[in-house]
Amino acid sequence: MTQILANYTASISELKKSPSTIIEEAGNEAVAILNHNKPSAYLVPSSLYEKMMDIIDDYYLAQKVRERLDYDEKDLVEVSLEDL
Repeated sequence: MTQILANYTASISELKKSPSTIIEEAGNEAVAILNHNKPSAYLVPSSLYEKMMDIIDDYYLAQKVRERLDYDEKDLVEVSLEDL
């Protein structure tokens, strides 16, 4: 059985009839769009999508920080302030 990752669902037929009603009823949450009772897409409000993108950006930034903090002492290069 396929897991539905949303509190709200709508069929493709319902979406075709009245997309604005579905968006309004879901409020600020995602809607699983079902095709033959299986999720075929998710309708995500713009504010939620922006939050998701911020979380993903933060995750990749944290990965980059972890990579840069993982160094060996032998790889360090000593530089004087005059050289900068």
